[in-house]
Amino acid sequence: FPILFPQQSGLYEYKIFGGLADCPPKLCVDVYMDLEFRKQWDQYVEELYEETYDGEKVIYWEVKYPFPLSNRDYVYIRECREMDVDGRKVWVVLAQSVCVPQCPEKPGIIRVRSYKQSLAIESDGKTGSKVCMYYFDNPGGMIPSWLVNWAAKSGVPAFLKDIQKACHNYSKST
Repeated sequence: FPILFPQQSGLYEYKIFGGLADCPPKLCVDVYMDLEFRKQWDQYVEELYEETYDGEKVIYWEVKYPFPLSNRDYVYIRECREMDVDGRKVWVVLAQSVCVPQCPEKPGIIRVRSYKQSLAIESDGKTGSKVCMYYFDNPGGMIPSWLVNWAAKSGVPAFLKDIQKACHNYSKST
């Protein structure tokens, strides 16, 4: 469920807890980190690539928004680490927006300047994964409440289903 943050901004931060049956954590992480593969399964990707600027790997991601809204784009860095937490293997992915002069804004696309994501994935003790995600962004412009509500109620569960399906297809494609 979305939590208003900070109160005066009217923006939401999301905390997502879910399970992905029959998707082992390492496979989930591989699918999540594979940008080329994401272009195949994520219908909202308009453009997505990784570039190195001044020795740092930076991701450019343009997201399709429904008409009549403008698409949004993100420029961010991310890191994935495999950790040992009391004998449990937990994969953690952190992502955060950065400002990169070599990646200027494009006309007609709104740049998301404030984006932060933390993702933790571990085994559910069976053949699947437990997923915990914290997500915040400021999409800029005026986002109608129907779209915010759709994202919270339908978009996030649909994304989990999509990534689950992608995990099953990924094992076939690798």
